[in-house]
Amino acid sequence: MSDDGEVLFERRGRAGVITLNRPKALNALTLDMVRKIHPRLEEWARDDGIAHVVIRAAGERAFCAGGDIRRLYDWGRAGDPTAIDFYREEYRLNTYIKRYPKPYVALIDGIVMGGGVGLSIHGSHRVGGARVVFAMPETGIGLFPDVGGTYFLPRLPGALGAYLALTGARLKAADSLWAGILTHCIDTERADELVEVLSSVDDVDAALSAAAVDPGAPTLPDYMPVIDRCFAADSVEEVLARLDAEAGSDDGDWARETAATIRTKSPTSLKIALRQMQLGARSDFEECMRIEFRIVNRVYGGSDFYEGVRAVIVDKDNAPQWQPGSLGDVSEGDVDAYFASLGKDELPLP
Repeated sequence: MSDDGEVLFERRGRAGVITLNRPKALNALTLDMVRKIHPRLEEWARDDGIAHVVIRAAGERAFCAGGDIRRLYDWGRAGDPTAIDFYREEYRLNTYIKRYPKPYVALIDGIVMGGGVGLSIHGSHRVGGARVVFAMPETGIGLFPDVGGTYFLPRLPGALGAYLALTGARLKAADSLWAGILTHCIDTERADELVEVLSSVDDVDAALSAAAVDPGAPTLPDYMPVIDRCFAADSVEEVLARLDAEAGSDDGDWARETAATIRTKSPTSLKIALRQMQLGARSDFEECMRIEFRIVNRVYGGSDFYEGVRAVIVDKDNAPQWQPGSLGDVSEGDVDAYFASLGKDELPLP
């Protein structure tokens, strides 16, 4: 295996090993990476010599911080259809990982957001190191929690998925394990050792159980009662009203901070995200991916994504001017339009 290229592949004993190799860019996912990973997974699925797949990342800061948003922004601004090509092929890869016929072990450490979640959460085993930071922060840049978020977020405990979707809150290792985002935690320093073990065994579950450590006590259980009270609401406006009503309770500080965070996000993205949670809870995985492809096509024809990226990544003034600027100005009909069928342009899935 050479050490150049954005993504590296290696046959190591019984394991097929994928290494995301853009550490300076926090291993942000590119279209070229997607186009290399998908066919290699298909090849290894047919290869009797490969018992399981391991995906990991170079560097210490991130497993994968998401898609290469600046490149996607530039394509969208230029009207280049490559932006939609990226999402089409990424969502097809997410679906293939979800249905992968062999154990798929994601070794996650550091930041895992957006596209990095799509490369990991749908696999059979998600193994986190001590530095894990999980989040779906898309509403803060005028996007929405995609890469299968429509499916997996509503299936987290209680109303946790809606909370993560609307706030972009970050979870560390212990909370990620408690929520079921991770299946195991390991010592960060033992990741290389675990890859060696996995290269020589067929029993992935036994190997991971032997390596697993206790990441400590999660904090989420303490907050789940208020999360469930507030984020089970049918509208974003009602979520905020319930958070505001908590101001005098023991959770008042948390509720005020959470409400303030939500109010900084794109109103359109917030309403899309809550609708995703509602639809995703009763849809199968493939339908959830089709829903996301419908939304992303419309998002790229709007304004909030470009304004969000401008504010956070391009100009870095962190002062986006959302259009519309308030929840009340985003009608149910406006939201409906994001979810409408694309007809002949629907996401093609096998």
